[in-house]
Amino acid sequence: MNYPNGKKYQRPSVLGNTPIQSKRTNSTFSNRGMKLEKLIEESNAFYLTHNRAIIHKKPTPLQIVQVDYPKRSAAVVREAYFKQPSTTDFNGVYRGRYIDFEAKETNNKTSFPLKNFHPHQIEHMRNCAGHGGICFVIIRFNLYNVQYVLPVEHLFPWWDEMETGRKSIPLAVVEAHGEKLETGAFPALDYLNAVDAIYFRETESLKE
Repeated sequence: MNYPNGKKYQRPSVLGNTPIQSKRTNSTFSNRGMKLEKLIEESNAFYLTHNRAIIHKKPTPLQIVQVDYPKRSAAVVREAYFKQPSTTDFNGVYRGRYIDFEAKETNNKTSFPLKNFHPHQIEHMRNCAGHGGICFVIIRFNLYNVQYVLPVEHLFPWWDEMETGRKSIPLAVVEAHGEKLETGAFPALDYLNAVDAIYFRETESLKE
């Protein structure tokens, strides 16, 4: 299996069924979001079990190049490439509306680097928001062990000015316009409470 840069996929050494982990870990853009994504996936499973929402992580598409058929009833993929995802990480349905969002992490202390987003992701989020979908990003600041739900309308202006302006969103802006999330047990990260506060505040007020 090959990655988009042409490098071969190297299977890690294993002892039994457990991969041998190096003591030194490299923080890359591809693996920074794994911890946050795991919290979200655990929360999505909780939401689904309790019939609160249907939200799933989108699978990364594969381009299959070579397949062998050692048996008529079996196929073995010999070579494939990970294709760049064309949209965001998660989507689904909540309270009768389409929901779509991206999850990102940073080790920066005072800002979130905009280069963590891809142009096609921004375009996709613009389209979703333009059609009335609930669209946001969950941004985690690892050093403070804190994360926020930030509506995309507070992301787009910073992205649009990135070429001539600063290349990051200040933490103060995220704090001012985002909803802070606390980690817990059930669910692990109750981001739908933040969604309620941002997107259904007027609806709740009318009920009262």
